[in-house]
Amino acid sequence: MATIDLNADLGEGDAYDQELLHVVSSCNIAFGGHAGDPASMQVTAQLASARGVAIGAHPGYPDVAGFGRRKAFLIGAELQKSIMYQIDTLARIVRDMGGALSHVKPHGALYWDATQDESVAELFVAATRAAASGTAIVGPPRSALQQYASKAGLRFIAEAFVDRAYRSDGTLVPRGEPGAVHANINTITAQTVSLTCEGRVTAQNGAVIPVAAATLCLHGDTPGADVAARAVRDVLQANGVRIRAPH
Repeated sequence: MATIDLNADLGEGDAYDQELLHVVSSCNIAFGGHAGDPASMQVTAQLASARGVAIGAHPGYPDVAGFGRRKAFLIGAELQKSIMYQIDTLARIVRDMGGALSHVKPHGALYWDATQDESVAELFVAATRAAASGTAIVGPPRSALQQYASKAGLRFIAEAFVDRAYRSDGTLVPRGEPGAVHANINTITAQTVSLTCEGRVTAQNGAVIPVAAATLCLHGDTPGADVAARAVRDVLQANGVRIRAPH
């Protein structure tokens, strides 16, 4: 039976966290950088643990005002220190609950900077190793982040998005452009099946591109995210795909 992980970014103040925890097999919890605080982190980690959902850290640029979506917001040693602090804070909470972090996934602009900028990718991987040695890193396939994770001997979990439009080069259409986020449930479920069962996605210009992903991201910050999440789960189950966290 085919398997796939479903992940969602939680603890960011969105309305659908609890609904998503009934669907996903892993989650990425924010702390302080772009959103969240110790209280929200504790609550979200407890809810995820109770549901048997794998817990990952979701560090972003320390940019609450810009929700971590401003590129190159911080650089160098200060950025590495911030990433390490965010990861370590969640790791301690999870350890106190008797668990362990399963992965680390950068947020927003940090995600894309680490994807395309080798210096940011190297720094992010170094921060992850220092704060949570042996923890897997989540990011897009064929990226600088994957390259440096592999160099460091860290497991890399390739990610794709069911509710975002792709360009023909395999990158996502930027959020500020028309059609960047899919709103139609049928479009989302069709992309889910294509990514999972065929290992490919149809780009915005009609090109069909290969995408080898082990986890699919569901966004909780769009209207109807709970309905879309349930539709994704249902279409995967209808196609004989088992939903589970990566091992």
